[in-house]
Amino acid sequence: MKALVKKLRKYEIQIRKAINSQMQGDFHSVFKGSGLEFDDIRPYQYGDDIRSIDWRSTAKYDHTFVKKYKETKEQTVFFLLDISASQEIGSKGKQKIDIGKEICGVLALVGLKESSQVGLISFSDVKEKFVKAGKGEKHSSEILSSIFEHERISRKTDLNKCIMYALNAIKRRSIIIFISDFIDEGYENNLKALAKRHDLITIQINDRRETHIPRLGIIPVWDKENGKKIWVNTSSAGFRNSLNKTYKENKTHLANFCRKHQINYLSIDTEEDYVPQLIKMFKVRNKSLKRA
Repeated sequence: MKALVKKLRKYEIQIRKAINSQMQGDFHSVFKGSGLEFDDIRPYQYGDDIRSIDWRSTAKYDHTFVKKYKETKEQTVFFLLDISASQEIGSKGKQKIDIGKEICGVLALVGLKESSQVGLISFSDVKEKFVKAGKGEKHSSEILSSIFEHERISRKTDLNKCIMYALNAIKRRSIIIFISDFIDEGYENNLKALAKRHDLITIQINDRRETHIPRLGIIPVWDKENGKKIWVNTSSAGFRNSLNKTYKENKTHLANFCRKHQINYLSIDTEEDYVPQLIKMFKVRNKSLKRA
């Protein structure tokens, strides 16, 4: 654990330095958010967005008032981390679940170092672990322990349940970083709702072994989520084409969905160095938020 934390802290420094140099010292520059909080009301002026009208005050005082907002100075960052058995694909120490946990850990350290409130929901087809948002050295230890030492309750996946739990549990508008392989169905409507309520970033973890299977003929394959053995013909063109098609369609569908609903999306392969990719994503994201 000590060696892992040392590695994560090295990556955390690398990410913060790269982003801070670009943003020239902006407050909370890595997790610069788009969240605003209510500040006050003032009389309506020509050109104000009608969506900002405070109808209660307008009715009470018989004059049109609009709500004033200020940028949230203290960001809240929540991680949704998929730890289901479908994540156990890849080489030793570099399975999808390993990379997902590392990314969660290093970004949690980044947020905590910049005095953000950081929370965690790890999940399978149930809520596995919930750590309420907090900050400080003690909280840092709790977050890392919850990521790397929690013993999983279930092996299955249910993204819908996870998103519903997050919608109910996270009251304050937050930056939410959702880390999963997103191999599931029927979760899109709730993901859309999550993006409307919060500032959402999705990080999809992939492994090339999911499609690059050796031609070994008919072999038994263990379904980790269902705990069953199934037989597949790895040499069959139909099987291989179906596998590739499903994999590509899943990835393309999520990327397009995120683009349509203004959700930040990043795809990471287990064999790639994820730090430069995280740096690039946050640079692009922060530039767009600055323009907005």
